[in-house]
Amino acid sequence: MHYQAAESWGHYTTTPTATDPVETVMRLASENAVVIFSMSSCCMCHAVKRLFCGMGVNPTVYELDQDPTGGKEIERALIWLLGTSQVVPVVFIGGQMVGSMDRVMASHINGTLVPLLKDAGALWL
Repeated sequence: MHYQAAESWGHYTTTPTATDPVETVMRLASENAVVIFSMSSCCMCHAVKRLFCGMGVNPTVYELDQDPTGGKEIERALIWLLGTSQVVPVVFIGGQMVGSMDRVMASHINGTLVPLLKDAGALWL
């Protein structure tokens, strides 16, 4: 289910339940050009959403803390995928995991973020 956010960035969605949370993460990540797994109270999540919106990208955002049915399972799957306990934000571009805020900012600074967004069809400039 997609619905337009009250804020200016992306679409917020609820996570459908599945038997394998890692499979669910990968499927959700491949459904849109840019997918952010987030927590609504996380300042780094807010910053990464603002970065993409400032670039003209419309990400799909999954707010894990606002999804009582699958949020915790998705969070555990992201911990497993990242290999760290610092889960959010986690960004996928073109179905591929970019990583957390540090990886996104490093890609932005070194100039590799824009080509990734263009290749994924999220940016047309």
